[in-house]
Amino acid sequence: MRKSEPQEGESALPEELLDWQLACDRFAREGDVRGMRACAQEVRAIGSAEAAREAQAMEADAALYAGDGGAAGRLAAAVLAAEPAHLHARLVLAGADSRAFAVARALDRLRALQQDLERDLLPYTQGKPRAAAAREKWARHRRALLYRALLFLADDAYLAAMPEEAAAALHKAAALAPDAGAAAALYSKYLFMRNYRAQPDAEKRQEAELFGAFLSGVQPYRQEQILRVPGKRLRIGYISRDFRLHAMAYFLAPFLRDFTPEAFSVYVYATGPVDEVTRRLRHFPVQWRDVRGRSAHTVARLIAEDHIDILVDLSGHTQDNALPTLAYHAAPVQLSGLGYVATTGLAAVDGFLVDRVTLPQGASEAAFLERIVRLPHCQFCYAPGAVREMPEVAADIPYQRNGFVTFGSFNNLAKLSDETLLCWRAILDALPDSRLVLKGKTLSVPDGRALTRSRLAALGLPVSRIELRPFSEHYLEEYRDIDIALDSTPYTGGLTTCEALYMGVPVVTLRGRTHGSRFGASLLTAASLPELIAENEMEYVKKACALARHPELLAKNHRKMRAHLQASRLMDAKAYMQDVERTYRALWEAYCQRGDDGAAQYPAAD
Repeated sequence: MRKSEPQEGESALPEELLDWQLACDRFAREGDVRGMRACAQEVRAIGSAEAAREAQAMEADAALYAGDGGAAGRLAAAVLAAEPAHLHARLVLAGADSRAFAVARALDRLRALQQDLERDLLPYTQGKPRAAAAREKWARHRRALLYRALLFLADDAYLAAMPEEAAAALHKAAALAPDAGAAAALYSKYLFMRNYRAQPDAEKRQEAELFGAFLSGVQPYRQEQILRVPGKRLRIGYISRDFRLHAMAYFLAPFLRDFTPEAFSVYVYATGPVDEVTRRLRHFPVQWRDVRGRSAHTVARLIAEDHIDILVDLSGHTQDNALPTLAYHAAPVQLSGLGYVATTGLAAVDGFLVDRVTLPQGASEAAFLERIVRLPHCQFCYAPGAVREMPEVAADIPYQRNGFVTFGSFNNLAKLSDETLLCWRAILDALPDSRLVLKGKTLSVPDGRALTRSRLAALGLPVSRIELRPFSEHYLEEYRDIDIALDSTPYTGGLTTCEALYMGVPVVTLRGRTHGSRFGASLLTAASLPELIAENEMEYVKKACALARHPELLAKNHRKMRAHLQASRLMDAKAYMQDVERTYRALWEAYCQRGDDGAAQYPAAD
């Protein structure tokens, strides 16, 4: 590495320092704490005051990666005391705040840092090196800092229940990612985050289709040797990282337990961590493939070697999903739609599973790249017993103890759109003695609670009548404090809706205008509770208030709710799997009849 004298008008950064900054950035991406500290030693040896400050910032960064947020914050603060605008130290200090869940302070620092770094990277920024090679290194280092700042910002914004800001940060981070795999993962997270707020169908599909560009180098399997026999015993594969304690696990048991073994064999491709729920699910009569840590290409090869006929993705664009594996099209028919509420945008996914409520006949399918495949009844079957022992329903309702009605929502607070909160304000205004309980991970940290109170107050909700509860392991027992659950829109509850009903609590939902906003209506239809579905905001408020004004009816229904749910289509695993298997068989027969030109359409499975 070499030193170069600054020319008139250019930055005084020596090129040797730039080289070490880039090396430290690379070690940071790799999580190599020892390498980062070695860079700090080399930079300190340069001997200038500027180099000493950068060395200390590198040491602070290494401490942050090593998990010592306190030391990282102290070292970064010392650098900033001498040079308040130091970019690397500002990033580390914001990161230390983030790790300490000082969300509000971290967000303020990260927003300011993002603004400064983006301004630095404008074409005509003053102070950048004049020499082309040094200028490129200078810009690469700032892009690396900006990339990490955006990752912190996305995490903190999501924790603060600000999905729009989290999505914007992820979108920018994807463009700065160091490799295609990281870019694809970040863009996938961006697509997931966009579901929290309303989005036009055409825009949703267009954005999702761009995901395929990140996987454009994949060579799909050609399927030329597939034996197209309509009546054969089908091999069904399910792929996900969520065969574990996860919301999706509460809907998985029917696929692994209640299939017809004479007509189907089932294979599981588990890409995620193992826990007690995993061990429970492994007891079912399926072929289990633990593919943790395997590349997408390797998993696709295993699927092809197992001769899977229909591969069903259970994750969509959720965290650490399997879509890069599906891009290889290792199975002749590939489906998604369980575990995710919107199109994958991936041409290799042939069909998207919906039901008659989430996407009725005649409804616009413009939001989907995949062919729509309708299940005749519910899209999901709730099977909690395979995951955990469920607590007993309380003998009475809270109204009988309190003398007032308590509404509640245990949904992720990121789902609480302004439209949702304004409906809740109208309910609380109409029932001045009522209370509202909110519970979620955002409320587990002081900053999350403070930010939530500020937002509620800004929208005119009576904060003094709203109780904020942190997430807890035994949250189901807390439904004993809730008379009526209120669903969110446009991203409705899924598991939370089922759990509330199972604990004897009615859930009022708004039937939205898109597939993802009708999940609550789908679940309540399958539960034979259509009276809890509202068609617009005014009806949503009226239904919630009408329930609250008849506590004797609430108490009566509370005692019967669990038995009612267990007898409904929502929990009838055998009937559900019969629907699913008829759908699989129809899809396979259509595939067998289809010519090489692919002209035949998959049936709607009606």
